[in-house]
Amino acid sequence: MPATRPARRELVGRYIRLFPLQRGDLPELFDSLRTAEVYAGGWGGGLAGFRATQAEFVEFGRGYFAWESGNVYGARLIGGAQDGSLIGTSTLGDFDEPTEHAHIGWTAWDPRVWGTAVNPEAKLLMLAEAFDHGFGRVRLQADELNDRSRAAIEKLGGTFEGIIRRERLRADGSWRDTAVYSILVDEWPAVRADLEARLDQFGGHAVARRETPGASE
Repeated sequence: MPATRPARRELVGRYIRLFPLQRGDLPELFDSLRTAEVYAGGWGGGLAGFRATQAEFVEFGRGYFAWESGNVYGARLIGGAQDGSLIGTSTLGDFDEPTEHAHIGWTAWDPRVWGTAVNPEAKLLMLAEAFDHGFGRVRLQADELNDRSRAAIEKLGGTFEGIIRRERLRADGSWRDTAVYSILVDEWPAVRADLEARLDQFGGHAVARRETPGASE
């Protein structure tokens, strides 16, 4: 079927729900992403781009997220004592309907949910949304130096395509090389089954934010 951009809508999983993020949600999002650790891997331009105050973050977010060209999501926990807590963001965007290409990116999670069901379920929901709307290739990418994010993409089932050299400026003025991965529609059934099996391992228990950051995924 022809690829069509998905409507902005809520995507509900077992552990999280993704909802269309609005600019008015940025102050609350800041509370989840207010540590330098979030930026250290390259998000937001890298560590030099760390926004330490809510006002700085809101101004940054208004220009950073793909508000017009993408479906920008916030993620809230489902169940448990922290039900409804906003714990991060990701985007399904760069829609190119003629080539059936889309991109999942702009992802940042509260470090206290790294290594939990949050990231795999968010990717499962967005990949399903892309492939269900006729897209044939979904791109995922990371700073070449971000070993943690690259390992997470590979664990999701992304196939490494190569390095785009000198692809964008970091906040510190250096040039970033970007590692590019993709998942194709023909690979989706196996990727989906693997992600669902990973989520099963969490036993359906509600995700709780840890008191201190742990290993990321």
